[in-house]
Amino acid sequence: MQLLYGFLLTIIISFLAYQAHSLNKSGAIAAFFVGTIVFGIGGWQWAILLLTFFITSSAFSRAFKNRKQNLDEKFSKGSQRDAGQVFGNGGIPAFFAGLHFFYPNEPWVWLCFAASLAAVNADTWATELGVLNSNPPRMITNLNKVVEKGTSGGISLTGTFASLAGSALIAFLASLLTSNWSLFLIITFAGFAASLFDSFLGGTIQAMYLCPKDNKETEKHPLHTCGTQTIHIRDWKWLNNDWVNFACGLFSVITILLLERLI
Repeated sequence: MQLLYGFLLTIIISFLAYQAHSLNKSGAIAAFFVGTIVFGIGGWQWAILLLTFFITSSAFSRAFKNRKQNLDEKFSKGSQRDAGQVFGNGGIPAFFAGLHFFYPNEPWVWLCFAASLAAVNADTWATELGVLNSNPPRMITNLNKVVEKGTSGGISLTGTFASLAGSALIAFLASLLTSNWSLFLIITFAGFAASLFDSFLGGTIQAMYLCPKDNKETEKHPLHTCGTQTIHIRDWKWLNNDWVNFACGLFSVITILLLERLI
């Protein structure tokens, strides 16, 4: 029955998100699969964490859409999420929700699920709220280097605090739902550290392209905002933003498991 309820709830949420233009068609289908696993196998506690991530990220994306209009040329995709973005952010959490079916009494499964969501929530909040920073960001690999807003690997004070807050929110809920407040700090740290790792990948090995017409670097491929075909100029061609987000979630899982072992 729980799986059936999860199936029905996910259909409703995916449809509403599609109607609200938070997801495109492929994103809605991907969200259906991720949501069914998380809601149907994990249950309502797991659903709360996933919904918190999805609702807040969608709300921030819509709220600050105007501020990001001039940055569209930088980002690989817009605010309407597709299947790649859904699986990039939700693939790791869905895996651990599915693992809960086989290991229902293992606390580390919940811990990894929460940490992976803390990571992608931290990264999304940093991206969406970082545009509010009054000063341009600096490269995470060289804090003396000022870059344009929206540049991969760029960090700002506002974005960093937003990242910490996004991770802390998921950690707070994960601790509250299990009545285990010893989880709060380690989940917060794992999610925040993973968000910084995401920025590091973005500034070092994520694929970057050039629009020959505008002579501007971008994540967009194969076409830039102006419609011109972009040219790959550096770093790993296969490593797009979706894979960086997936790596962010994976890094948080590795971090939380190491922290649990040390503590």
